[in-house]
Amino acid sequence: TKMAIRDVARVEKIPLHEADRIAKLIPDKPGTSFAKAYKQVPELMEIRDKGEDAIRKTLGFAEVLEGSVRQAGIHACGIIISKDDLENYLPISTHKDAKLYVTQYDGKHVEDVGMLKMDFLGLKTLSIIKDAIENVKLSKGIDVDIDHVSLTDEATYQLYARGETTAIFQFESDGMKKHLKGLKPNRFEDLIAMNALYRPGPMEYIPSFINRKHGREKIAYDLPEMEEYLSDTYGITVYQEQVMLLSQKIASFTKGQADSLRKAMGKKIIAMMNDLEGKFMEGGLKNGHDEKILKKIWKDWEAFAEYAFNKSHSTCYAFIAYQTSYLKAHHPAEFMAAVLSRNLSDIKKITIFMDECKRMGLEVLGPDVNESYAKFTVNKNGAIRFGLAAIRGVGTAAVEGIIKERNENGLFKDMYDFVERVDLSAINKRNVEGLAMAGGFDNLSQLTRSQFFAETGDGTFSEVLIKYGSKMKLDKSANQNTLFGGDDSIEIQQPEAPKVPEWDKIDRLNKEKELIGIYLSAHPLDDFKLEIDNFTNTRISDFNDIKKLKGKEVKIAGIISAVEHRTTKTGKPFGSITIEDYSDSYKMTLFSKDYLENKQYFTEGYFLFMEGRVQHRFNNDSNELEFKPTKMDMLSEIREKKMKSISLKITIDKLDNELIQELESVVIKHKGNTALKFLIYEPSSSTWIQMHSRNHKLNISQELLDYITASTKIQDYKIA
Repeated sequence: TKMAIRDVARVEKIPLHEADRIAKLIPDKPGTSFAKAYKQVPELMEIRDKGEDAIRKTLGFAEVLEGSVRQAGIHACGIIISKDDLENYLPISTHKDAKLYVTQYDGKHVEDVGMLKMDFLGLKTLSIIKDAIENVKLSKGIDVDIDHVSLTDEATYQLYARGETTAIFQFESDGMKKHLKGLKPNRFEDLIAMNALYRPGPMEYIPSFINRKHGREKIAYDLPEMEEYLSDTYGITVYQEQVMLLSQKIASFTKGQADSLRKAMGKKIIAMMNDLEGKFMEGGLKNGHDEKILKKIWKDWEAFAEYAFNKSHSTCYAFIAYQTSYLKAHHPAEFMAAVLSRNLSDIKKITIFMDECKRMGLEVLGPDVNESYAKFTVNKNGAIRFGLAAIRGVGTAAVEGIIKERNENGLFKDMYDFVERVDLSAINKRNVEGLAMAGGFDNLSQLTRSQFFAETGDGTFSEVLIKYGSKMKLDKSANQNTLFGGDDSIEIQQPEAPKVPEWDKIDRLNKEKELIGIYLSAHPLDDFKLEIDNFTNTRISDFNDIKKLKGKEVKIAGIISAVEHRTTKTGKPFGSITIEDYSDSYKMTLFSKDYLENKQYFTEGYFLFMEGRVQHRFNNDSNELEFKPTKMDMLSEIREKKMKSISLKITIDKLDNELIQELESVVIKHKGNTALKFLIYEPSSSTWIQMHSRNHKLNISQELLDYITASTKIQDYKIA
């Protein structure tokens, strides 16, 4: 229904935001049609009856198209198997997006004609596990037998209990982390159950599951016979297999009938469920069970059918998740290196995983021709080293050539040694400049990144270096040490690097991001850490769940990464900017007065501080929310505008002459315009006394805050 609206609206040239608004009025419940939607959403009916002609026309066409086949789709991983040639049973055809034949029957009808349909999933997680094991072998010389790790490993379960499951397959969402902290799993069965329960429907049972595990809620069974199959899940029915086994035990179902029950529940086949209910009641009564209890059990199973999950599936996923958790617990750097290697194309995920590395205390170093391999690896000091293949413009052949030469003949001594030794038929100017720009030569020589791109009389210095390397190779291949031979020969001189200033920090970081996709050696916002830590209350990634911010005063900071200045069809100016912080980016569009008042800030590379609210887009009836800034400032001016005072919290037992003298020297060193205050705490009477310095004011710098944070005598600080 929603797709019909959007498709027709596109043909009818309805503005995208308007089509989106109307489509979102359709309730998200499965099976919702126009007929049902009109009854449930009066606003939609009003649009149909009294809206603009173009919108009413769009809805009319969409109603006609509703329910018809839009296109022929292909299952992502479904494979059809039969005992003979498929064409004996099915109409088959070719498809532009498939290497194999495809059926012309819909998936749900294929099994009705006797075919077996299997789904073969390809999981990136398996590649991550493989890479992590290779990393461990490379960095520690240890062979990890991942298929036979202990399922009772304490360190692995502690990782789950702390909710430190970022990058852990199936267990990395914020909601799952919260539940894991409450559950504190200590056995593999808990992980299987959580994997099955953390989905819409069964999720409501998670609090009860946690309370029963920790003895805060009584475990009860409708029949004593049920304990055998429900004890692992603390009396809560979680899996289809439990229902299958219980139906056999309580009502003497055959294995075939139990499997039919599983199928009826999993595929929600009402007619089959009704037929099996009679057989269940008959078998249960025959085995001497109370009719009321049997009806209750069946009613519970009918509700369970809405979210039935099979244990075999959950067990396999839980086991793969456990393997990743084991690697993260015991080989954290090697595991995170593998995770980064397999997510290079997803900048948002890379940012999340880089933050996780920082939280874990793991250092992520930039690319280095003397230490990097193709993928992310771990060096001898336990730091993660960026992979050379992750640098744009540096091809596979170049990477393989560098690693081969390094492994066979030792580390490169300097840049001249590098171009003299590597195979220059596989490594060209573009490769060298890509490596230089990304920092791959930073540890190799005294050359700055900008020097590689400086013009000489013979091209850029990168070209000069490559020509020098080629001459040395020709000379060596001819078995000559000099240009002319003899005692009066002239040696090939190493070219002298041109003297040019290094790129400024922003230029260097932007070029680095262009080549490797992220800011690695630093971040442009690092200079504003103090402002961000003390005056913002929202990360841009929080806009991904914008409903939680509805109606709140939001303060964000970031760098402008994209700008657009445009005009509407009626000639009115408007514009959009994309603001980016450490966590994510967000695009916002400003119209009319809002745009005219703030367009001076619409400049790529500006560092901005924004205050605003999350509200309905366009009008209060819209379902779509957006962040609307009400005030913008340059981030560089916030310190002066916002920082009026700093208060140091000190308990009275720490207040001695040594601290006073230390503070006096620090205050003199950091003179400025911010008022200095003290909050002195006396624990026995729980009394706070506020005092202020009459003679001294401070310049709040990161160096000063680092001193305060590191001090064992200053409890905390507050900036206002």
